[in-house]
Order: sequence, then C-alpha cells, then structure tokens
Amino acid sequence: MTVSKRIALAVLSAAALMTILDGSIVTVAMPAIQRDLGFTAAGLSWTVNAYLIAFGGLLLLAGRFGDLIGRKKMFLIGNTVFTGASLLAGAATSPGMLIAARFLQGVGSAIAASVVLGILVTIFTENRERAKVIGVFSFTGAAGASIGQVLGGVLTDALNWHWIFLINVPIGVLTVAVAIKALPADRGAGVAAGADALGALLVTAGLMLGIYTVVKVEQYSWLSVHTLGLGAVSLALLVAFVLRQKTARTPLLPLRIFHSRNVSGANLAQMLTLSAMFAFQIIVALYMQKVLGYSALQTGLAMLPAALAIGGVSLLVSARLITRFGERTVLIAGLVLLLGGMLWLIRLPVHASYVPDLLPMMVLIAGGGLALPALTGLGMSGAAADDAGLASGLFNTTQQVGMAIGVAVLSTLAASRTGNRVVAGASEAAALTAGYRLAFAVAAGLLATALVVTFTVLRRPTAAMDSAPDQLVAAA
Repeated sequence: MTVSKRIALAVLSAAALMTILDGSIVTVAMPAIQRDLGFTAAGLSWTVNAYLIAFGGLLLLAGRFGDLIGRKKMFLIGNTVFTGASLLAGAATSPGMLIAARFLQGVGSAIAASVVLGILVTIFTENRERAKVIGVFSFTGAAGASIGQVLGGVLTDALNWHWIFLINVPIGVLTVAVAIKALPADRGAGVAAGADALGALLVTAGLMLGIYTVVKVEQYSWLSVHTLGLGAVSLALLVAFVLRQKTARTPLLPLRIFHSRNVSGANLAQMLTLSAMFAFQIIVALYMQKVLGYSALQTGLAMLPAALAIGGVSLLVSARLITRFGERTVLIAGLVLLLGGMLWLIRLPVHASYVPDLLPMMVLIAGGGLALPALTGLGMSGAAADDAGLASGLFNTTQQVGMAIGVAVLSTLAASRTGNRVVAGASEAAALTAGYRLAFAVAAGLLATALVVTFTVLRRPTAAMDSAPDQLVAAA
C-alpha cells in the first residue's frame, strides 16, 4: 500500500470513527450533562436521539447527492458541518442548544458517512488491499460505540463533558485539510439528475416524531391522546414515504430491494439487534453511575472489556468463522451470546460487584462482533447486482434507526418503571435498578425475536449470491 493510499485510508477512517463514536460518546457523560444543563430524565435521551435520527434519516438522500455533485465534495461538506456543530455542542448552555447541535452533528455525519465506502473502493482496487480496508471498517463499526464510552468517560472526568464534543474540532479541521489533497477528485452526474427531497423529508419527519412520541410516554402514558395521536401522525408520514417511493422518478429507497428474503430479514434482524445492543450500552452506563456511584472515568474503564471483546472478535475472528461455517451459523452464535449477556443483566442487584455481576456480560457482548459482520454479509448477498449500492445504504440507515429506537423505547420504559417504584415507596437506587432490569428484559426479547427472524427468514447464501460483495464494490 502506497503512502498516499495510507494517508487517504487514515483520513477516511478518522472521519468514520468520529461518526460512530459520536453516537455513543455522550452516554457516560449523560449524568454530568443532566446536572449541568437541567435535562429531564426522558429529555436527556434526546442528546443521543437527535444525532441518530438526523444521521439515519438523511443517509439515503446524502448518498444520492454524493452521486450528483461528487463524493469528495460531499465528504468535505459533511465534515465541515460536523466540526462546526461539535463546536456548538461544546459551547452549549441549555438543553435546546445541545439538542440542536447534536442534530446538526447528525446531519454532518450523514453527509460524510454516506460517501466513505464509495471513495474507498475507487482508491483501493486490488482485491487483497480492498479486503484489508473493509476489515478495518468492520472493526470501526463494531467496536466504535464501545470505544466512545471509554473515551467519553476519560474526557468527562479528566476535563469536563464539553470536551467530548470540543475534541472533534481540531480532528475535524485536520481531516478536512488533509482530505483536500489526499482524496481523489471526482465528478458527479449533476444536480439535474434529481433526488427525492420529499421522500427524505417524509421519512425524517416520521422517524423524529415517532421517537419524540415514545420519549414523552413517561409524561403522557402509552394510551393517552397525546401518544396515540402523535403516533398516528408518525405512522402516516412513514406510510406516505413508502407510497412516495412507488411513484418517485428517483426514489431514495426503491421497494424492489425488499423482494429478497435475505435483504429484508437481515435488515430487520439488524434493527432488532442494534436496538438491544445500543440501549444496553447507555443503560449499563447509567446503572454504573446512578446506582453503583461510579465516576464517568470509572464507567468508561469498566466498559473497556466490552470494547476489546467486540473489536477483537470482529477484527480477528469473525471473518475466519464466516468462511468456515457461513454467515447464518455465525449470526446465530453471536445472537445467542448477546442474549445470554442480556439475560445476565436482568438479575443485576442494587449493590453489585464488578467482577461477578458485570464482567461476564462484558465478555458475552463479544457476540456483537460475530453478529454484525454476519448480518452485513447476509444482507449484501441477497442484493442483485444493480441494487448492491442501494443495499449498502439501506443497511446504514436501518443501523442508525435501530439504535435510535432502542434508546428511546428502552430508556422510556426504564424511566416509567422507576417512577412507579418511587411512588410505591422504593429507594432511588432500588427504583432505578427495577427500571433498568425491565429495559434489559425487553432488550432480551428483541434479541430473541432477531433469532426467530434468523431461523425463519434468512437463508444461507447460494453460490450466485456469494458474488454480491464484489457487486457492492462495483456499484459503489
């Protein structure tokens, strides 16, 4: 690999890692942010949701604009927006200001992340080089969220929570400066080719309203007019998006992609899995700090075994196991490990010790390093040649939406159970633990459902399907 290629890979990897990290880096800093800015318990989840929903809702549109105006230009625009939004988030003095900044960070991340794979495969054309590069990206995606928690804890304790955002500013400026020279120039098809802006507006508005509705359940209850009314509007917007895709000249999401069992099943299983995994990362961090009294730094270090387990398995083990046993078998093994970890968490006591009560779960979470690469392989194998690029964009989108839904639903359920236990006279620690146990139980149910989808919907790729990853590269 030449020096110029190494520099390009470093730039793209840094940008991708910032994107993944920023979805989770706030988790261990959330108690400090809540104390400083006066967030409510349910409103605090919007520091995560605002980022994830903007990211997930705009990925498809951003990818389309990359085709129209050029991928390098989109990458530079995205990183510039993200860097400016990080500065705004670091300077936030109110909940509204921080949520707005987090939304803008999500917008910038979507713009940049949507074109990274396309840029990579134009730079790395030799098969062996390309395989190594894709391996680096699998590691980044699988371990990035856990690494974000460790980094967030270190920065929050060593400095303050503002620096979990401000650290992005010099990195972002350097990334843009180097990318201008390091990345190859390209020309898009031109804006006249069109993009489905209305579809992007419908799906983003529908998802955001849906998450908002779930977050406010703690205040209004599940069967209130507020919840049912806004939930109906959210559903109507999403239905309108689907109908729009049937008639749009250049749809964001052509519905033919769902004709493949593996594409549909893998995306559904991924959404369920990440809803459980991402909520686990947030709720475990809150449990450590609010119930066990850990500092942000102690929480980040306590989560380090999970980051190492996921990263090590995804980078060193998953590819070999998939080659030998196939994606479906490896996915089942990964989901079983994750389910075991979530069931272990259901028994967490109010007065827990790290080694017997938390460390086993940190090891079992390594199942994510098996499940996520296997899901990607299954989803890509089910896409036709003409839809390989679309399948990649869809996977990115369902990944972010799954994270956002998991955070909103499980954190709201935990807060509701906690409130009921406090009213019944339980201590704060006992009430919080009861709420978190409920969230872990629901997360276990999501993983069990993902297993059912794997057994009933997903199929082992055929020989014809096995060429789809190469088709993905060609389409990108």
